[in-house]
Amino acid sequence: MRIFEEEQRFTQKWLLVVLTITAIAPIAIITNKMLKSTRGIQWDVYLGIVSLILFGTFCVFLFKLKTRIDEIGIHYKFIPFHFSTKTIVWNDIEKCYTRKYDAISEYGGWGIKSRVLMSKNKGLAYNVKGNMGLQIELKSGKKILIGTQMKYQLERVLTTYRT
Repeated sequence: MRIFEEEQRFTQKWLLVVLTITAIAPIAIITNKMLKSTRGIQWDVYLGIVSLILFGTFCVFLFKLKTRIDEIGIHYKFIPFHFSTKTIVWNDIEKCYTRKYDAISEYGGWGIKSRVLMSKNKGLAYNVKGNMGLQIELKSGKKILIGTQMKYQLERVLTTYRT
């Protein structure tokens, strides 16, 4: 019995820079307006807004994508959006394979994405970083892409269960 397990997080340095800038910009604007205004907002309101901006921005780093493949099927969970693990049993799968994808042009970015382009249904994507994923095509016609950083290990386990 072979098992594949992977846990991914948003840990890209460029993302940290972008999030820091998007958190600092509104704080700087609010502070500037508050200092220039004679009727400034209450300090507790200001601190509340700043805290919400910082908390929301850095919560992204708590997001986690967990994937597990075993004899039952493919299990995945995108924390904090899924409260329980989603399972796709092998009998429901038409095809599954690893593939390279472009997160921005195919799905509009990273995270949980749904993309229907013209008549080409790309389906759902659960990804955190990178450009490799497990493409799952269900017998119902639904498509799901789960990002991976461990392509070769995933392919070895897939060969075990594909039959």
